[in-house]
Amino acid sequence: MALKEQSQRQLRVGQEIKRVITSVIEKGEVRGEELADAFITVTEVRVSPDLKYATAYVMTLNGKNLGTVIEQLNADAWIFKKQIALRLQLRYTPDLNFRVDDTFMEVDKIEKLLKNPKVAQDLAKTDKTEE
Repeated sequence: MALKEQSQRQLRVGQEIKRVITSVIEKGEVRGEELADAFITVTEVRVSPDLKYATAYVMTLNGKNLGTVIEQLNADAWIFKKQIALRLQLRYTPDLNFRVDDTFMEVDKIEKLLKNPKVAQDLAKTDKTEE
């Protein structure tokens, strides 16, 4: 099943939630040494159509301690929810869930495949036949 494209409202709310989450992390308002020492990037926040649930996709520098960082972020989700409620004027404050953003791993996998000598040879053949 393909993901349905998000509405403009979902995208706007997702961007605002991303901004709040990033601000909370930058200011060190979350507890835990794992989060204080990690360089965390929030790549995207997807919001459900009813705006009651949000999934934040995060990545750490080089993927270090990703499992423990995700666990800590999910444990501290109430802190983020409280800040979202204070800073954004929404009817419902969405429940947050943090997940690993695996798009970087997919990109690496595709790049490795393209650099494979057999694939490169096949790509060179298709380029010559198109000319």
